[in-house]
Amino acid sequence: MSKIKIGFVGTDGRSFLAALETSRAVSELYPGDYQGVVVRGTPAMPAFADKMKWPVEFLPVAENTAEAYGDALIQAFAEGILDIAIVMPEQLIFNGLVDRVAAAGFSERLIGLDQGGAFIEADKIACKKLCRQAGIPVAPEWAEVDAKDYGSVLRTSLLYLHNFGGAVLKYPYSAGGKGARVILSTWEIREVYDGLINDYKQDYIRLCGKKGPWPLLIEARMSGVEISFTILVDKHGNYQILPTALDYPERFEGPPGLDNPITGGMGSVSPHPLETPELMSLAEETIARPLIAAMQKQGILRPCVLYPGCFVSFAENFIPYAIRVCEINIRPGEPEFQPVVKRLRNLGPLLEAATAGRLDAVRPEVRTDQVSLCMALVTGPGGPKQQKGYPWSLTKGEPLEMDFDYFAKKGITVVPSAMDFNEGVFKSDGSRVAFMVANATVKAGQNRAKAAETLRQRLLSAYNNGKIRVIPREDEAGNRLALRRDVGLHYQKAAALQPDSTINSSE
Repeated sequence: MSKIKIGFVGTDGRSFLAALETSRAVSELYPGDYQGVVVRGTPAMPAFADKMKWPVEFLPVAENTAEAYGDALIQAFAEGILDIAIVMPEQLIFNGLVDRVAAAGFSERLIGLDQGGAFIEADKIACKKLCRQAGIPVAPEWAEVDAKDYGSVLRTSLLYLHNFGGAVLKYPYSAGGKGARVILSTWEIREVYDGLINDYKQDYIRLCGKKGPWPLLIEARMSGVEISFTILVDKHGNYQILPTALDYPERFEGPPGLDNPITGGMGSVSPHPLETPELMSLAEETIARPLIAAMQKQGILRPCVLYPGCFVSFAENFIPYAIRVCEINIRPGEPEFQPVVKRLRNLGPLLEAATAGRLDAVRPEVRTDQVSLCMALVTGPGGPKQQKGYPWSLTKGEPLEMDFDYFAKKGITVVPSAMDFNEGVFKSDGSRVAFMVANATVKAGQNRAKAAETLRQRLLSAYNNGKIRVIPREDEAGNRLALRRDVGLHYQKAAALQPDSTINSSE
């Protein structure tokens, strides 16, 4: 049997790790031989894979544009270099990559929505309207206002503060997960508003012009537990919900704010500490089925990934009883997808089934007895201009030093991300330089909290002992890398919330 080659399109860590796990995971239920291929990646990734002797292949792309990706995929499909591919970065979908490949006759080979369905993520206001048509619960109140009309922003924010305890201002177009700004008191309204306008003024001018209205979404603040669901869908509307994950989107521990911005993600764990079969069933009933039906009705359904971010409400015994959708993405989450794929034995068969229109016959084969943690290693403060570090001003080009043997021995997968490679040296390229990802088995008589804490300490020890360092210009013995130390602590919080251990067992 020849290998089925699956391309993971993009330049970030989730593309690399998904390709790696596709190649080396062994399914017990769905036989097949699968090869993961990173479509473009970063300069460091091929050298990294070669150093670790990892079974990952790479397909070069001339430049980071939808046109160049399209040309590379079309040629790869035509020559049999790739069998199927999945688009990871949403911007490529917005810019017509899927449309370009489909026009060349390879629509069935590619997982991702075309431009006709891209609005689900690209336009948050249009997505709210789609949810309303589909009967999918969202924020209890939301409004579309002109961002240039501060009076409307003030009036709506004050109303939502009174009725719901907070308001959320959202730049409605693509913002890389950074366009939402929370208001929790009257004193914050002007400062939060000015910050959003300052950050997106040029984007508004580019998209809407100087004279036209600038759409702004204002939502009533929702409470509950944040949980996202990764839904893999085929062209017939068959779907599978993959394992859940919990994201750590804020730069530092604690609530988001002006000094603790929402970033591209500082870490993630899988499963979500409150995942239960009842939760997955509620997500199917409340979100997956009506959303897919609405997409079919509008004629925008094709093989794709839907990634709704939600707030979930629980009863006293932690049985979920309500889900509200905050927003819907149309690609796997980053870094949430990383611990998800580390727990899947059959990512290859699932993606193959998605393109073949038979997801009703292939279910996620999950390592249910394992937890997975992912920690981002980002550029910390300091440098020649006293940079603040990620996600603000960044120092680039400093060498990375890593004990490859140590990480292999400890079972920790280091995933290169914003990393360069030249003249035999790995170097930091800025933001999220790399990720550390590892799994732990929940042993008999042990709960998830105990297993996750042991795993968390294993990852922190690697960092604390300098097993991976970006060497600062001003201190050869130092480490420019920074991380969040609380990734994984929510398992302990979940255990403390509920007296019995039902949700923390490996069952």
